[in-house]
Amino acid sequence: MQSFQEIFDRAAERKGGAKALEALLETQGAVPKSSSELAAIPDDRWLSEMSRRVFQAGFNWKVIDNKWPGFEEVFEGFQPTRWALMSDEDLDRLLRDTRIVRHAKKILSVRDNAVFMTDMAKDYGTAAKAFADWPAEDYVGLLTLLKKRASRLGGTTAQYFLRGMGKESFVLSRDVTAALIHAGVIDKAPSSQKAMAAVQEAFTLWRQESGRSLTAISRVLAMSIDG
Repeated sequence: MQSFQEIFDRAAERKGGAKALEALLETQGAVPKSSSELAAIPDDRWLSEMSRRVFQAGFNWKVIDNKWPGFEEVFEGFQPTRWALMSDEDLDRLLRDTRIVRHAKKILSVRDNAVFMTDMAKDYGTAAKAFADWPAEDYVGLLTLLKKRASRLGGTTAQYFLRGMGKESFVLSRDVTAALIHAGVIDKAPSSQKAMAAVQEAFTLWRQESGRSLTAISRVLAMSIDG
């Protein structure tokens, strides 16, 4: 497996040198929020971002972003305790509301994810604290939890959700996956637990080697590949 320094050097060569690469990392949001900052984010903002990523999946992201103020109005600020109790009448009303994308299964995922978050809050005080305290060394474990217990949060949807909230994270985009293959970590896009464990191990080693976050390492990997 390649060292992180080798990957960084290749990315720096592509981006005009180490200083230019560092500047790109700063402008591209490669610095995640601290645990205390994440824990301070209200749970409704976590459910909002979770829902936004679910609605974006398989859809034009810009359309969803442009409509998002309407989503916030319709879902009354995404309070988990409110939407964990979504009624049939709520669903009927939401399916008629043109301010949102009227996709029944994705609308129902708001309810299911609100239930998931209220369960997390019972165990940790707030769902935000659970996300904030989850160790980077077991990031894949958090992805597994979201896939199993949340709704429609498999694959990169969960990864973009966590990245969007500022959680230290990697996103297995096409370029990051290509970089992992080039580095000898995997031989194809990871789809098994064994492959995901190999990805986690590589990121953990590179994190220890470089002192950088999963987020920054993921960004460097993406920039080390010719697009």
